[in-house]
Amino acid sequence: MTSRGLPKRQKLIGLWLALSGVSIFGGAVFAMWLDAQLQPEGITRLALWLGSFSGGGTIFLVGLLLERMLFTPLRHLQVQLARLVANPDARDEYPPEGWLKSLGPDLRRVRESWRADRSRLATAHTEGARSAARIRQELETLLQVLDTPLLLCDQHRRLMLFNQAAEDFFDGNTSLGLGKRLEALLPVASLQEVLSQLPADGSPRELLTPCEERWLRVVLRRVPGSDGETLLTFNDATAAWSREMGIRAELAEMLPTLRRHSASLTSAADALIQLREQGTQSITLRQRLESVIDEESQTLGENVARMGALLEAMHQQGERLTPMWSNDFWQALDERLDPEHRLITPIGMPSWFRGDAPALIALLDSLVQYLSAYLPDNGFEGEVCLGNKRVYLDLIWRGKPIPERELANWCQQDLPSLPLNPKVSDVLRQHASDIWSLADPGGEYARLRLPLPATERVGAPRGQTQPRPEFHDFGIADLPPPDEALASRSLRSLEVVAFDTETTGLELRRGDSVISLGACRVVNARLLASEVFDQKVDPKRPIPPASTAIHGLTDADVAGAPPLDIVLARFRDYVGEAVLLAHNAAFDMLAISQKGVDFDIPVLDTLLISRALDEAIDGHDLDSLAQRYDLEFPPGTRHTALGDARVTAELWLALLPRLEARGIDTLEQLLALQSNAFDKQDASAS
Repeated sequence: MTSRGLPKRQKLIGLWLALSGVSIFGGAVFAMWLDAQLQPEGITRLALWLGSFSGGGTIFLVGLLLERMLFTPLRHLQVQLARLVANPDARDEYPPEGWLKSLGPDLRRVRESWRADRSRLATAHTEGARSAARIRQELETLLQVLDTPLLLCDQHRRLMLFNQAAEDFFDGNTSLGLGKRLEALLPVASLQEVLSQLPADGSPRELLTPCEERWLRVVLRRVPGSDGETLLTFNDATAAWSREMGIRAELAEMLPTLRRHSASLTSAADALIQLREQGTQSITLRQRLESVIDEESQTLGENVARMGALLEAMHQQGERLTPMWSNDFWQALDERLDPEHRLITPIGMPSWFRGDAPALIALLDSLVQYLSAYLPDNGFEGEVCLGNKRVYLDLIWRGKPIPERELANWCQQDLPSLPLNPKVSDVLRQHASDIWSLADPGGEYARLRLPLPATERVGAPRGQTQPRPEFHDFGIADLPPPDEALASRSLRSLEVVAFDTETTGLELRRGDSVISLGACRVVNARLLASEVFDQKVDPKRPIPPASTAIHGLTDADVAGAPPLDIVLARFRDYVGEAVLLAHNAAFDMLAISQKGVDFDIPVLDTLLISRALDEAIDGHDLDSLAQRYDLEFPPGTRHTALGDARVTAELWLALLPRLEARGIDTLEQLLALQSNAFDKQDASAS
């Protein structure tokens, strides 16, 4: 790659100073020669010297005047025009000045007309799409609250949509994201084969496929009337098997034993009946038959009891017994008992337990209604007590315990609000539980105690996370095929990963290393707020205080972080088929290269692109460009890997319209432009 030398402004200044210097020096030599030859005196000598210096002085003053009145205003006008092209709503910091001052009203009129036209177009678009936007919002809300994980991919198997359930289902998998390929998420040949054979009428096809340590049941449907889009829904088949297959296998093993014991018992009983009918008096034979009947009866009874226990366990371990947080349960019960008032006050430490929430709420609601004579109407306290293997759910009130006979009568009551109208005793049996009432020490308070299955979960449930700001982009279906020649891809159709590194220092070839790696993704010329990569790295060496003063990271911040080779492998998975983007990419690529992970993909550099677009303008560092294009670093994010990567991505989107205005529409054209702006000084990593 060849260097283009100094930008034009520096060349002009150098030429101007050189001409001025040569003229002044020549005038001085000429004045000295004339002074020696003519030996003038007084005002004649002064005029001689002034005339000799007049040429150089004139060149210097004219150059200074042009710089102040023309060249500087032109550069400011270029900056303002570049900012307006990137963002028509950007603030106006450089009004025309100098000899261009008369252009101020015209430029203002152009800018106001441009903004007015955009405002009218935006208003028309908003009014015309308001109904569609409302429908889309309702569909988005519906998709996000669905418990079934679902994905929608285009004809090239790029993900166009996924819901919150899918994000939870594939938690931690970096291959889930808009624009990413389905085979990166589920690299199964049979899945690709089924996708290619799906009928166009939307008929479902079911497939069992492995994913890491799970087996997934995938239902695939081609979206009718679409351009090859496919909807996929998932459930975890492994979880269902682990819950049921063990008990089913035991039941299957018990059936031959039960048949054998039943046959032996039947044969012995038949023989004993025949002895009685024939009047045979063989005491020994009768005793043997009675012994066989007794043994087989006991064994059969034990096996039947064991089978009953297994069936009970299957019933209790079904999907309806799910983990519940006690405070959530008390709130749901409160809303069932009296939506207008708060009757239950949780006390003590909340905890997890397992149960069928609708059944338990219906059970306690029935109890409060049926035994209202023994219970207060001004509220209860709710407490969860931990036992060895059970969790005790207690309702506490001021008063006396409920008599056992009343509880026994209540256990035979039906629960009509539940399917199949079960009895209270059926719900208790479902939870392998019982219920009783006892008095607290002192006799002032009483409680109703319901033991329930414990769960291994600890800690309060995670707070509800805000839904992703983006989880669908149907415009992905209009992008060219991902396997199309990358060089000819349009810039707006590129999938771009903007990244940045923070290091222990600048001397990467002398031992300095990465301590933080951050990245974000641009799909369809849209910065995805949640598609981020942000990872601290253990550099295996101390971080110098001088570096900490810049990025704020200390040895304690990276203690326990994974080493660079592991982080780079994860980052490579995150990048996928995207093009890399960085500011001063030579430094960042040197920081991550030759570490055992291959990054043999195109790399774009916003520093070089900016320099190629604006040779005559100084200041192509990230801070200067952020100010030029009206981009902002959120507080505390400058010199953080993810913060700098985000601004680099925003800068890329600001440069796109300017590149397109110059006819630079493809990756191949941009790489050529970028290579012509390369300067060896850019690779400042020594």
